[in-house]
Amino acid sequence: MMFLDTHVVVWLYAGEVGRLPAEARRMIEEQDLLISPMVILELQYLVETGRLKGEAHTVVATLAKTLGLEACEWGFSQVILEALAQDWTRDPFDRIIVAHAAARNLPLLTKDDTILANYRKAFWASPLTPRRIVKRAKSSS
Repeated sequence: MMFLDTHVVVWLYAGEVGRLPAEARRMIEEQDLLISPMVILELQYLVETGRLKGEAHTVVATLAKTLGLEACEWGFSQVILEALAQDWTRDPFDRIIVAHAAARNLPLLTKDDTILANYRKAFWASPLTPRRIVKRAKSSS
């Protein structure tokens, strides 16, 4: 079982599986796939800003049918408690998506360098591949 980040969902829906590493594609075929409900909200945001065609629920319904994708129904209060610890980002979408995976102690497939550097179960090529280290820029204030 693993979580998918929003960009992975967008690429799968668009049929752009070639953007994913071979190991990630294999895992998508073999694992139960989850998304945080926050991914649905971020998809809708992408629709509203013209960066994604269609509707968020259509994307999720299509991938549910083709890949068995499910929105995780883990308690929102538990996710928010976990999100309080994700103080390495100010992006509310990333913060709650990572918190959802962390609350369930599950891996998260993402290409996001900041998530890869900060969530120990985030992966891109393989969950066994060491994460890339990304240094955060220090604030000048």
